[in-house]
Amino acid sequence: MRREVFAGRAGTFLTVGEMPGVTVDEARLFTDPARGEVDMVFQFEHVGLDHGDGKFDPRPLRLTDLKASLGRWQTGLRKTGWNSLYWNNHDQPRVVSRFGDDGERYRTRSATMLATVLHLHRGTPYVYQGEELGMANAPFASVEDFRDIESLNHWAEAVGGGADPQEVLRGLRATGRDNARTPMQWDASEHAGFTTGTPWIPVNPDHRWVNAAAARADPGSVLHHYRRLIALRHTEPAVVHGDFHMLLADDERVYAFLRRYRDTELLVLGNFTGEAVPVELPEGRRGAELLLGNLPPGGLPDDGPRTADPRTGPPGDRLVLEPWEARVHRRAAVPPATPDA
Repeated sequence: MRREVFAGRAGTFLTVGEMPGVTVDEARLFTDPARGEVDMVFQFEHVGLDHGDGKFDPRPLRLTDLKASLGRWQTGLRKTGWNSLYWNNHDQPRVVSRFGDDGERYRTRSATMLATVLHLHRGTPYVYQGEELGMANAPFASVEDFRDIESLNHWAEAVGGGADPQEVLRGLRATGRDNARTPMQWDASEHAGFTTGTPWIPVNPDHRWVNAAAARADPGSVLHHYRRLIALRHTEPAVVHGDFHMLLADDERVYAFLRRYRDTELLVLGNFTGEAVPVELPEGRRGAELLLGNLPPGGLPDDGPRTADPRTGPPGDRLVLEPWEARVHRRAAVPPATPDA
């Protein structure tokens, strides 16, 4: 493809291979620039971690499994190759419903925490339509609400084989692909501004308050947090070029890691629970500035990075993360840490 399509043409070209079942070793070969194959691969290891006996048997995510998977890919493509970073695509349920909390209280906070953790990994992040708004899984009432042939075939086979219809429906609601295929929620009008006709699948009823128009008008929205994350990638070289070092690898509640580039170190923290969690950090993390967070002081909208956190001050060796809180701290780099330090 490079030789026949891209060679000799002006401009920058990017190739991505969708590769179910690809291993880290294979991905390193596929993305090695010297081989001239593809620039990135889409691998699916981490989006199968909450499956039990098959895709439609959802189970709670073990955060340590997620860390082990993403950490292995970060390490494996550290010197050669490049990571594709994603939570959502057209085949996956909405991440705020899957790994976060799509209720009214914590939808914004959990969506922005998930975004922060993903975008601060080493690699290129992908944003699937509506992810930047906090779009959630749809409230499918019955099997008649589904359109995806995979879901309909599973229903017919499972129910025909004697499975409990309500249990089958529970699995379809949680992991069915139709969750990602409801109309994009542009505004609060009928069909969410997606069409003046009849969409092939109904719009999620929550479009009345979760939509692009409302998000643009709210400085504290998921959309504006994504904009801040993207701006950070363009202004802080450590986000793109920094090494990756996993921290607290055995912690089931907090996702923590370091990105280090030249004289800068970023500490990234994400609370994957709906409870406040005390965090014991490695020694010597005092004096860092809060570069980006998703929990503004006093709960007020925050439209830019803060240099100090009035709630707790700069991070010492111990701090408390609020439910679904995310933080990115920056400080001068310290001597290299070992993974899981």
